[in-house]
Amino acid sequence: MHNFIYVTASSKEEAEKIAKMLLKKKLAACVNIFPIKSYFWWEGKIDEAEEYAMIIKTRAEKFAKIREEVKTTHSYSVPCICAIPIERGLKEFLDWIDETVSEE
Repeated sequence: MHNFIYVTASSKEEAEKIAKMLLKKKLAACVNIFPIKSYFWWEGKIDEAEEYAMIIKTRAEKFAKIREEVKTTHSYSVPCICAIPIERGLKEFLDWIDETVSEE
């Protein structure tokens, strides 16, 4: 089984730092980073922020480890870290994720 893990970050630099850390530890096969505008409830009021979103491509069993690694390096007290199961996909793409992400 495979996941896309969706994470938001406060800046491009923070997103790149998280992406490179996950790749170096072989927890992710690929990380997409793109700018977003977010509107959200925080501390009793509607807030907004320019953020960077990440889609992390990985094996499903890596979610817990990725969640912990992201939490330790993230600047937010409550970061968005959500797994989205990949139910179907191109076999060669999913095989590439399996070959790239560490078995450990």
